[in-house]
Amino acid sequence: MNKELKVGIHRIEFSTPNNYLNLETLANAHNIDPAKYIYGIGQSKMAVPTPDEDTISIAANAAQDLLDSISPDDIKNISTLIFATESGVDQSKSGAAYLMGLIDMHSNCRAFELKQACYGGTAGVQMACDMVRTRPEESVLVVACDIARYQQDTPGECTQGAGAVAMLIAANPDVIEIDAERGFHSEDIMDFWRPNDFKHALVDGELSKDAYLNVMVDSYESYLTNGGQTLNNLDWLCFHQPFTKMAKKAYEHLSAIYPEQMQEKADTTYTISQQYGREIGNTYTASLYIGLLSLLDNADTDLTGQKIGFFSYGSGAVGEFFSGTVNKNYRKVTNKQGNQSKLANRQALSYDTYSQYMYQLREYNQPNQRYNVSSNANFRLAAINNNKRVYERVFNQMSRAA
Repeated sequence: MNKELKVGIHRIEFSTPNNYLNLETLANAHNIDPAKYIYGIGQSKMAVPTPDEDTISIAANAAQDLLDSISPDDIKNISTLIFATESGVDQSKSGAAYLMGLIDMHSNCRAFELKQACYGGTAGVQMACDMVRTRPEESVLVVACDIARYQQDTPGECTQGAGAVAMLIAANPDVIEIDAERGFHSEDIMDFWRPNDFKHALVDGELSKDAYLNVMVDSYESYLTNGGQTLNNLDWLCFHQPFTKMAKKAYEHLSAIYPEQMQEKADTTYTISQQYGREIGNTYTASLYIGLLSLLDNADTDLTGQKIGFFSYGSGAVGEFFSGTVNKNYRKVTNKQGNQSKLANRQALSYDTYSQYMYQLREYNQPNQRYNVSSNANFRLAAINNNKRVYERVFNQMSRAA
């Protein structure tokens, strides 16, 4: 394996449902002070999927946007499609297989799904980097997507969200060159889990916060042992964001443990990466990389050549600390205006409509079900026939005009 070869994120796109719930609306429905959500956990909105949207349809929108941004020859060079999720739709058939039937991908491609809580997206990215280092003429499409959903009227409800990120991993990347040095930590912790027959995740909130911080430190120490950069040599930090306040806790934890490395860092080191997450909510496997897009789009300075430190966490638990360098071409190949329009043009929902979409009209093991067109996205779940999921590709007015 050629560790000297520059490998990383060559293209990156994201998608999120066109509807959201204002956290102030949720707080009023719960009869609590909205500040508990807006400032307490750092969220202002949560993305809400319609009944005909699921992880496959949301992922397909991001993946197709990426494929539309590259040439047919570049598409032919994709050897592997990796789909990362912890809210998958089938216990056997991978979400990647469903995507192969929806997006403009050739069939000479391996396709599979990865699962390890919120860490799955990073597992896919790092696996893809190693594949490309071995076969640099090939590239890998990594798609991370989740719908975060908790039982209604529980503390976790305010941290829900939905979204996807698609990333093309290739040699000589235009966006981020990912360093070969990485640090890991894994152990058995029951901080977050969802048994097979449960509709919603189960979580021990306080244990999960502690586990996140402890695993982060152990992963960073492993990263240093493997030749990584000290924190003072990292210009920016991107943390996994189950809610944006958790990134603040991570930053403060590192500052307390490594004061000599963090003393010159301003809050903007990590807060710019929170902006999109505050508007979308938790996206599990996609969360870290939506944070990356937020940083690339919203930093008021040219990031060329600057080093970003990443911490990825998946409950259960696995953590990884790694780093990358921003390429000079990143602004040419990222879509800041399009990304910001996706968020600005969404529709606010009433609490009653949100409740119907998230809890009353969503399918749970329905053997037969047809779905009205509620989404305005290019891909949707149309039906379940004899336990077989049926998806549609819909070209709306916006896509036709494009």
